[in-house]
Amino acid sequence: MTTSPEPTPRRASLPRVEETSAGGFVLDRRGPEPLAALIARRDRRGRLLWSLPKGHLELDETPEQAAVREVFEETGIRGSILASLGTIDFWFMAEDRRIHKTVHHFVLEAHDDVLSDADIEVAEVAWVRLDEVADRLRYADERRLVARVLSVLPDLPPAVGSL
Repeated sequence: MTTSPEPTPRRASLPRVEETSAGGFVLDRRGPEPLAALIARRDRRGRLLWSLPKGHLELDETPEQAAVREVFEETGIRGSILASLGTIDFWFMAEDRRIHKTVHHFVLEAHDDVLSDADIEVAEVAWVRLDEVADRLRYADERRLVARVLSVLPDLPPAVGSL
């Protein structure tokens, strides 16, 4: 009598979660040269990772509303949306879940210039010259989005071409 091998136990599929966030590229054009507001968070090793401000949509909130709110919460800057910059989506693991995150980005015009890092999730905030933004950003997908700023705001000065 032959016996067949026991089937290999299948690993339980991890729950999949969809998350949506919004934020943006905050632009201050009121001074002698345009500046962008960036935030930094600390990673597990304590390193500062610079990124665009963003966060989760709240109940019944549009991506545009969330972007304005999150920019204010994470930078202290009140702004208004000038244009859509694009959407990024990616996967990551957290707490035994597979998370698919979609982040809507917008270009926002700053209405004030005093930054605040009062948000507990933010380690630092800074106004950065536009020609230095791409070098400061940690994530390649955000660098690619920022490169689109000139195409959605063609009235920016030519010196900004190095975004």
